[in-house]
Amino acid sequence: NVHAVGHAVTREARTLRNGHAGGVLWLTGLSGAGKSTLALALERELFAKGWHVYVLDGDNVRSGLNRDLGFGPDDRAENIRRIGEVAALFADAGFLVVTSFISPYRTDRQRAREAAGERFREIYVKASLEACEARDPKGLYRKARSGAITDFTGIQAPYEEPEHPDVIVETDRQSEAECIEVLMNFVRQQFAV
Repeated sequence: NVHAVGHAVTREARTLRNGHAGGVLWLTGLSGAGKSTLALALERELFAKGWHVYVLDGDNVRSGLNRDLGFGPDDRAENIRRIGEVAALFADAGFLVVTSFISPYRTDRQRAREAAGERFREIYVKASLEACEARDPKGLYRKARSGAITDFTGIQAPYEEPEHPDVIVETDRQSEAECIEVLMNFVRQQFAV
């Protein structure tokens, strides 16, 4: 007995008031590729320019909304499903949502795309496994190699690269500033009015 409820404010009205359309920028890539770093820098840059923007980050979401989920395949799929739905709601509200999730499986990312529809853009934050492992900002690769962590993406579990991402930034070849410039140009092109 669930019935969808409409809104008294249209998507077009929100876009006109905000000066930009709502949307989802889905940053995907290996752990240590730079997703969170870029998401936060992009949020700061867009906010300074008056955009309604918010970052949903894997670690933050897992400490609240998804704290009941583990890291097995079913829980990972549910984690991404929930985030896709939440991001779509933010986009409906007129926000530009920047998500930062490994989201290793194409089917899970496709489900997130379906939740947000035409407002979804997939950004591949690309870096080699070697570069990510050398960075290892949280020490997770070291733990995975020692067996302290199992099913770690890139080591014991696969990462399925995006087949047709909307944008690729290569953090082992481009500086943070260069990546942000690429992303800012893309956002203006796709979402500004």
